[in-house]
Amino acid sequence: MHEKAEESRHNETVAYLMFLTGAVFFVGGILETLSLAHSSLVEDPKWFAFIPYYTESYAGAVLGLALIISGFSLIIFGIAAGLNYSRNRGWYMQELRKANSLQDALMQGKPAKTTRKKKSKKT
Repeated sequence: MHEKAEESRHNETVAYLMFLTGAVFFVGGILETLSLAHSSLVEDPKWFAFIPYYTESYAGAVLGLALIISGFSLIIFGIAAGLNYSRNRGWYMQELRKANSLQDALMQGKPAKTTRKKKSKKT
């Protein structure tokens, strides 16, 4: 059970790293798309909510849109996986506490025989 809790903690860290990678990709895609608007040959991008895009194919528009889509999906999946692994780790830790409290209760019920009395030899 302890190994499961450690594995879940590791997976939670990986999920948060996935979230951070998605945030970097997302911001990079937005910056790539908006950098095309500063060139003189390209018009301003159209906006879908907070995501800029171009309807015509420009060299950086496809890269920007790919980065935005992959970044957004990594953000969503990273948050979902992180919450899932965090909840699982909480359940594992709760089970470990139950097992430890049961073991402590059993140990307190029985007197511990850890010390031995030495018999003295009479000569």
